[in-house]
Amino acid sequence: MEILKLAAVLAVIVAVLWAKKPLWAGMLLATLAMIPLFSLPLQTAGQALWTGAVGWQSIEALLVLYAVTYLQRMMEERDNLKLCQQAMNGLFNNRRINASLVPCLMGCLPAGSAVLICGPIVRESVGDALAQDEQAALTSYFRHITESILPTFTGVYIAIAATGGAVSASTFVTWMLPMAAALFFAGWLVYLRRLPRDTGMVADQSRGTYWRLLGKSVWPVALAIALILLLHLPVELGVLAAIAVNIFVERFTPRELTRFLTTAFEWKLMLSTWLIMIFKEVLSVTGVIEALPSFFEALPIPTFLVFALIFFFGTIAAGNKAICALGVPLAMAAAGGRGQLSLFVLLMCVCHAASQLSPTHVCLTICAEDFHVSLGAMMRRSLPMVAVFLVMAFGYYFLLSVAGL
Repeated sequence: MEILKLAAVLAVIVAVLWAKKPLWAGMLLATLAMIPLFSLPLQTAGQALWTGAVGWQSIEALLVLYAVTYLQRMMEERDNLKLCQQAMNGLFNNRRINASLVPCLMGCLPAGSAVLICGPIVRESVGDALAQDEQAALTSYFRHITESILPTFTGVYIAIAATGGAVSASTFVTWMLPMAAALFFAGWLVYLRRLPRDTGMVADQSRGTYWRLLGKSVWPVALAIALILLLHLPVELGVLAAIAVNIFVERFTPRELTRFLTTAFEWKLMLSTWLIMIFKEVLSVTGVIEALPSFFEALPIPTFLVFALIFFFGTIAAGNKAICALGVPLAMAAAGGRGQLSLFVLLMCVCHAASQLSPTHVCLTICAEDFHVSLGAMMRRSLPMVAVFLVMAFGYYFLLSVAGL
């Protein structure tokens, strides 16, 4: 019965999104629906709502989101991403690298508009070697590789927070690196190898000049990531430190910094993130998490496969933020101490793969419109890359499981 109630909660989110309403509306309705569905006492529900609203995990998630967006605005103001394209052309003179690594680098920050910058680069690099819908799929696929691994992305951050400390940001990134390489391999296998290598460009500067230009264009993101991974700083502190250094290096004026305070506040995304954290807190007091292990023991298929299916179809229907908030605590409870890391890595791989086929993923719609193709056509072209990656993800899961991780 508890599982049916949980399915009903998920159905509320899916129904709202399929009605083309915002994610925050789905999370709000689902949170409110849990109170009567699970017969939560008003005092218990009220305490959970309060903790989710003002607790440190929620405040930290909002701080991370705002700080990353603020850094993004600073980089846009100094044309850092455009400089990155120039540097890559001068360094490698390779269409395959330009069509893959440049979108990947530009995707280091969570901005849907980065897809629009990647589009012209990919079109110029690909030429007539790929059809228009294939170019769109390639652009979207490589632009999102960093979104599968970096804790500066809201979905990844929410998922890590939802493990309750079982998996840290640095541990996750370390064990996800092979799967980031697998994403590149899948893209190369399906599309990249069909591109000619030479761009026809004659570099008019020294390689040292282009390397310096590349460093100048991406160093704020690289600094934030290094502080998070090497010094094990919280994500918000790593990004805030990068912002502080960038203010002095790029000599931002008080007027610019004041303007960013407003433009960095994307209220819909902030509201959705806040409501997701509240949803997670209310879910934790329903008791459904503790009931899951006994339920899964009765199923005729392995637990990891059950969760993989939930995350795949849940992400397609509801998006990665919603399914991570809903599913990660359940998966961690079902896995117990042993096997939590391997299952978490698998589910994040599945979640990322499904996000490339999700109509609720805003970036996909932007990319399809930029290339003047239908969303369905673009997603069909993405499917072969997603399929190859999923095969490797399950193989990697079995390796980690054998290692006892």
